[in-house]
Amino acid sequence: MTITIAIIAGTYKPQHCGVAHYTACLRDALKKYSIQSLVLTTHTAATEVNDPSVKGVVKDWRFADLISLVQAIHSINADILHIQHAAGTYGFERTIFLLPLLLKVTGYRQPIVTTVHEYGWWEWQPKGVPPQFVEWLKMWGQERGWWDREDGFLLTLSDALITTNAESEEVIYQRLPQFINCTSRIPIAANVDVTPIDQNTARQQLRQKYRFAPDTTIIAFFGFLHPVKGIETLLPAFKKVQTTHPQVRLLLIGGVESLALRGEEAKRYWNKLHTLVAELNLSEIVHLTGYLDAETSSKYLLACDIGVLPFNHGMTMKSGSLLTLLAHGLPVIATQHSTPLPYGHPVQLVPPRNIDSLADALCQLINDPDKRNSLSHTGRAFVEDYTWSNIARSHLGIYQKLLTSACCMVSEKNP
Repeated sequence: MTITIAIIAGTYKPQHCGVAHYTACLRDALKKYSIQSLVLTTHTAATEVNDPSVKGVVKDWRFADLISLVQAIHSINADILHIQHAAGTYGFERTIFLLPLLLKVTGYRQPIVTTVHEYGWWEWQPKGVPPQFVEWLKMWGQERGWWDREDGFLLTLSDALITTNAESEEVIYQRLPQFINCTSRIPIAANVDVTPIDQNTARQQLRQKYRFAPDTTIIAFFGFLHPVKGIETLLPAFKKVQTTHPQVRLLLIGGVESLALRGEEAKRYWNKLHTLVAELNLSEIVHLTGYLDAETSSKYLLACDIGVLPFNHGMTMKSGSLLTLLAHGLPVIATQHSTPLPYGHPVQLVPPRNIDSLADALCQLINDPDKRNSLSHTGRAFVEDYTWSNIARSHLGIYQKLLTSACCMVSEKNP
């Protein structure tokens, strides 16, 4: 039986948004399980993608667009509605929080699933309303399971909730314990597949491209370049590494234009990084690649020796970049987070924003090829369960359970 899913995506620009890229990968994986999908998003995003299965149904995510969205959902003959939610992808507009309520009021009876990519950090604070009253109202509804203090009716009126990370799941359980049984955690997977190329060939090609010596050790940062990613810590740390290891090079693999950093702001940050590289006298040994397609990114990563992700707020399993580095066999140095990584992880952890600790960790790995090989094998084994096939299979189980339950309810009403 083919299942059809209508997916709501705040923006659907996979090259510029991690959530959109996740959604695109999920759709591809679901096809293998006979699950077809249609994306409902903004007119601008749909025009850019130019895909008949991506429909522009709203101009933006303001309240004035809500009626158009509801009408579009009613007009589509989908078995399940699946909302992909992260506040930034909806421009931090709150209209989406009312959608499940308005759908049910207007007679929508299909199951609603919401994937919560982020949760526990952003709340509505209306101007001109006493904060004490707002707080009382939030808690009054949340204690009764009518709405929650952060996402309105989005979670409480969904038939199933999916989280992609332990941090979001923990906050949901604290605020809405009555929804534990309908909440599932499905971790993300690497956001770039490993390209089938001989690794020695990839190493040779990359060193020739950048005119590196054959024995050059290459450190790679991978992902969107953004001020929270710790690059301002990485560059001076690499400067310290280079004084004792002149054969080492650094690649910053990824573009700067993203949903979180756009237009002129992105250009300014790109220029800022180049300026910092020049001020540190690293222009000949640090290279910013800009955005690369998935296949090229994979070839580059296969050619590198060490991965580094010095995020300012620490590393969690929400990072597709981390999973991608591990899948490509790179030993990874990352920063500590208050939520620990899963047991058995192979990541070398250092304190955030600590230049000396990061430099020391890099030097230790550079000096220890046996440890790099061990971490490489451990990392590949660690990410074997983090696959899009497993993600799709978990989604299929949730969809089937909801549809079975819906059929039983119809049968009970119509014996």
